[in-house]
Amino acid sequence: MSKKSSSKKMKLAKMHKRNRRMPVLAVVKTHRRLQYNKFQRDWRRRKMRLKE
Repeated sequence: MSKKSSSKKMKLAKMHKRNRRMPVLAVVKTHRRLQYNKFQRDWRRRKMRLKE
């Protein structure tokens, strides 16, 4: 990771944090109005589209 710039590292970290499932407590509390995380992606299917 030493060749990556700090701004790119920060963007990668942000995308890594976003790529989590919705907490079960949030789904239960909202009576399933919020069911899934719209930012969640699979590494094979959808790419991140980071600008260099």
